[in-house]
Amino acid sequence: MAQLLEPGVPRIARTLNGWMGTGSGPAFVPRLHRWLYLRTGGRLGHGIIGVPSLLLQTTGRRTGRTRTAALVYGRDGGSLVVAASNYGGQRDPAWLRNLRADPWVRLQVGRRQLAAEARVVESGDADYARLMALMNAVNRNRYVHYQARTARPIPLVLMTPA
Repeated sequence: MAQLLEPGVPRIARTLNGWMGTGSGPAFVPRLHRWLYLRTGGRLGHGIIGVPSLLLQTTGRRTGRTRTAALVYGRDGGSLVVAASNYGGQRDPAWLRNLRADPWVRLQVGRRQLAAEARVVESGDADYARLMALMNAVNRNRYVHYQARTARPIPLVLMTPA
């Protein structure tokens, strides 16, 4: 997998991407990625896994606490798109359930922080196929593999900066 990355990709990105392969890889890789992204203020997080990623902050629907997830994203015009794949799990990720309860989110893209309004794009939506193709292209077709693991259609989230 590492040989598919562009020449300017850091060595750590090649290593982490190799561990991930087409699956979710070891459980510590996403946690390590989120920790590095937060710890370095975005200097290392955006491209460290070899694909563009952001930090999504939602408000816990039950606790009211801020929750942060590091996610691969794509761009659709002025909006950002993420996939709620949960690595092919049978349940939606917690951040999606939080976002459905409160669509106002905070994003960190590299070192830039912004507020956004999120809209869930379901499989029946007219834009779904186009946006899923975009996300698959960005994330080296991992979402094809994740979708094969689960019966639930993987929702997408379109976030428009406020």
